[in-house]
Amino acid sequence: MQRYALLVHGQSLVLDQTLQFPLLTDSHPDELLVSVEQHAEYVVRAIAPDDVPHGYQLVPLRQIISTLDQTGFERMSRALQLLEWQRNHRFCSHCGTPTVRHAQGEFAQVCPACGHSAYPRVNPCVIVAITKGETILLARAHRFSTPMFSLIAGFVEVGETLEQAVAREVKEEVGLDIQNIRYVSSQPWPFPTNIMIGFTAEYAGGELVLQEDEIAEAAFYPFDQLPLIPPKGSIAHSLIKLATQG
Repeated sequence: MQRYALLVHGQSLVLDQTLQFPLLTDSHPDELLVSVEQHAEYVVRAIAPDDVPHGYQLVPLRQIISTLDQTGFERMSRALQLLEWQRNHRFCSHCGTPTVRHAQGEFAQVCPACGHSAYPRVNPCVIVAITKGETILLARAHRFSTPMFSLIAGFVEVGETLEQAVAREVKEEVGLDIQNIRYVSSQPWPFPTNIMIGFTAEYAGGELVLQEDEIAEAAFYPFDQLPLIPPKGSIAHSLIKLATQG
């Protein structure tokens, strides 16, 4: 079985000019198994920029999202999230003792002193495409470095259902009421360790009142007059296309 290395620095991966991973001929004690697919094994480990192999380059995952199929994106997403988990659990959160890998190979960092185990966790986030007749609500967040418009999204809070989180985020960020909230699909999102849970909904009332520290501008856009939206491969893109094209 061939072994491929997902070598990661920050949120960038080591790829060649054709976006292929390096073949591995050895193993490393810090590497983690990402997946086994059709006679190929993929492992991940963190590296320093000076450790990029000759003929390869560091490529930000966000830069290549639109070129990846679903399997490729999920593989890379899993790799980044596993490294984030490993990096954040080097010490026991109960007693501060340095943790060790699980003896039976589970994804767990175990405390040899008190026995506490830390497993990878994801943060649930909701994202919603809201329509009003033949228009869709799009918003530009302050954090976007380009004039790109996307959907309302946010983290699920403790004690909420997903539907309650959708309605709350919309009310908080743009002041609107919505109805007919329907689940569509989900996507792992490694920025840093989220699972994006996608919905559609319909405008039910209210006037646009923006949460100024989050939203720079928002409006309902006709389906055939959309501004710049997130790239293909993101759940935001998929939800916008579903809502505007059916």
